[in-house]
Amino acid sequence: MMNYQLTLTTLLFSALPLVGRAQSAPARTAAPLAVGTVAPAFKGKDAAGRPVELKQLLKKGPVVLYFYRGQWCPYCNKQLSQLQDSLQLLTAKGAQVVVVTPETQENIGKTVEKTKAAFPIVQDQGFVIMKAYNTAFTVDPATALKYKGFGVDLKKANAASDDVLPVPATYVIGRDGRIKFTYFNPDYKQRVSVRRIAAAL
Repeated sequence: MMNYQLTLTTLLFSALPLVGRAQSAPARTAAPLAVGTVAPAFKGKDAAGRPVELKQLLKKGPVVLYFYRGQWCPYCNKQLSQLQDSLQLLTAKGAQVVVVTPETQENIGKTVEKTKAAFPIVQDQGFVIMKAYNTAFTVDPATALKYKGFGVDLKKANAASDDVLPVPATYVIGRDGRIKFTYFNPDYKQRVSVRRIAAAL
């Protein structure tokens, strides 16, 4: 079983190196919001059904906003596990962490099980938050079909009519509501470290 999982992961994430890069018209719009701009307001619910709203969070301190692709992505699971392990580096600076994903609540539950995440994870229905932060892109049909071949049906995973994923970006939002730091890399294998985020705070 372990060998199969390793082979599956290797094939899925080595054979498809361009997933996460701009490949279609919607994809080309994925670009980071500029430092200094006002962060788009958003609200949603976490895995426990609790409301999560940027405006309310900023009353308590700066917000670190992460985007991830789904529980099926080993790079996302690794990043969230590391984030959980080093969470105190951010909370010690008064920051609150919010994570946004297009995946369903059921799949968010799987993510929590895999990563032990204790921070709020918000389901972005309709990709509203992803679009507001310019992280959303449409996966081209050929690549989406290859994903299905490896058991990853993006439409089913996200309960959506389109094959859409976020660039796994990270934003630091100051208490004044403006973006202080961005990490935006179309290469989904590259993620920003918690220490770098802590330094940005």
